[in-house]
Amino acid sequence: MNIRLFNTIIILAFVALLGVVVMQVYWMRNAIELKEEQFDNSVRIAMKSVLNRLLEDQTDSAIKQLNSIHPCLNEKTEVSDVISPKVLDSLIKAEMQCMRVGDAYEYMIYNRGNQRLVMGNARLYVDELYISEHQQSIEALFSPGDYYFSMYFPRKSQQLFFQLSVWMLLSALFLLAVIIGFWYTVNTAIKQKKISEMKNDFINNLTHEFKTPMATINLASEMLSKPMVLQNLDKVQSYARVIHHENERLQHQVEQILQIALLDRNEIQLQPNHFNMGELLADLIEGFNIRAEDVGGKITLKSPGNEVYIKGDRLHLAQLFSNLIDNALKYNDKIPQIQIELSRDEENVRVAVIDNGIGISATDIDLIFKNFYRVHTGNIHDVKGFGIGLYYVEKVAKLHGGKVQVESELHKGSTFVVQLPVVGKNAKQ
Repeated sequence: MNIRLFNTIIILAFVALLGVVVMQVYWMRNAIELKEEQFDNSVRIAMKSVLNRLLEDQTDSAIKQLNSIHPCLNEKTEVSDVISPKVLDSLIKAEMQCMRVGDAYEYMIYNRGNQRLVMGNARLYVDELYISEHQQSIEALFSPGDYYFSMYFPRKSQQLFFQLSVWMLLSALFLLAVIIGFWYTVNTAIKQKKISEMKNDFINNLTHEFKTPMATINLASEMLSKPMVLQNLDKVQSYARVIHHENERLQHQVEQILQIALLDRNEIQLQPNHFNMGELLADLIEGFNIRAEDVGGKITLKSPGNEVYIKGDRLHLAQLFSNLIDNALKYNDKIPQIQIELSRDEENVRVAVIDNGIGISATDIDLIFKNFYRVHTGNIHDVKGFGIGLYYVEKVAKLHGGKVQVESELHKGSTFVVQLPVVGKNAKQ
């Protein structure tokens, strides 16, 4: 997929997800506001119902009083003469239950003119009751003075939240699932894209690596078929050596790829034996020093005086350290100065490969052991390979029960440390 198209799709998907989140928050806010409005309306209706019931009772009392022999003896001069605190409390409780408002409330009847509390159950929230939004005038019941019936709900927010909690929780869970799904999809797509790019690079490198020796073999074969060459034994031998060398090179490359395939399937069987690690490293250094000295460099070995023996697969460990030394030579824009340090304790052998090469950036250092991954080499354009060398190094080290650590700084060099147990975990005692 085109990189621009891929990035555009990711951005559009992110914007769409952000839109979903914003809309969800918007609707939840609207739901809370509607629930609050519904609560306020329920309280208003309940309070009016209480006052209407009290008014009905007062009307009945007034009619009875007018029909009595002495109607003036029961003149109402106080609110308590009109409203019974016990009746008021029971009516409020009944109406609040009918409207499903709850029982967490305080109420009072007070004179707005002088702030005198007449009756009610106000204890903790008297100041809030004076300014509560839930207030009804009782003028129809008792006209002298400016008296109001006020209610306050200290747990209003908690009640509304509890009523909406199930839906809010479900909404949050679904939204979280969408976000996790989006993140996983994008993360997988990015990983797949990187893997695809690495495999494409691998195929391109593979084609190039195979094409060069095949072309050389083809040219040498054509030269051997010419009569003038056949008459010259030296030339025949020279072209035969070229064909043999290039054929070995092809075989080595194919074998390396097959070994990686076996490592991926965990089908490699180690053949452990006791050997001297110092001798192995010395033999490798002798071969690689030819390349290093050709450009004025040098590879040195620092090891303890006594012999360092280990039990492991000599062939695979030789390839492991060959990959590290080869990288130290290839990824170097200076005169290569490579030092290999060998040490051991009672349980482990430690081999450090220290170079003065181009180094590895912090962004690349966590990826270098991935299959097919190749570090960007800047101005070094002639570096060839499949991007499987360090992957092989880490796999073989783990097969022996060891580990690989790396420290590096751009333009200053790298240090690869391979730590192996004296007896590998797959080795027979």
